[in-house]
Amino acid sequence: MNRVRLLLADDHTMFAQGMQSLLADEFELLGTVSNGEELLEAARSLRPEVIIVDISMPRLNGFDAVRRIRAEGNDAKVIFLTMHDDDALVSEAFRCGASGYVLKQAAGEELVTAIREVVQGNSYVTPLVDTRVSEASRAPSHRATITPRQREVLRLISEGLTMKEIAAQLSISTRTAESHKYEMMEALGVETTAELIKYALRLGLIS
Repeated sequence: MNRVRLLLADDHTMFAQGMQSLLADEFELLGTVSNGEELLEAARSLRPEVIIVDISMPRLNGFDAVRRIRAEGNDAKVIFLTMHDDDALVSEAFRCGASGYVLKQAAGEELVTAIREVVQGNSYVTPLVDTRVSEASRAPSHRATITPRQREVLRLISEGLTMKEIAAQLSISTRTAESHKYEMMEALGVETTAELIKYALRLGLIS
């Protein structure tokens, strides 16, 4: 019986090595990459069946990398393996095209279970988070996903640029840049720039 072919993306070397040891007995690990751009290249060339990816990675965060993988027509199953115990990020992960969400502190046999589940066409979420997300899905929500352009603005805000500097870099008007900022604040339910930056940290746009 052929073993499931995996690709692992994580910029923490010691953790990645530990995952390799855990998975080697049952699965075929095609490789390990340490940033989002390397993930895109490896996904194209190696064509794994399952991609295990962190959210926070250099050069291109996990969410945006998976969006680009999906846009290229790659239908590999994706499991986010992350330290972020955050319901909004779980929802974002599945909107990107993921099939699984596992917390690093729960990794081990749970990750093996998640891989088995997604290969069978099922989804898997760490049980504690899954319960909270299920409860939240039954309640009204006004939280929206930010657009790719808004993510660009958010990244530049996080880097300390002014609205005028952001507008110049993105070739838009200052008023448009400010509009993107305030639309994000409303969509995400935050009231200050500091809270926006906190969201960027959680999303992996900045380290």
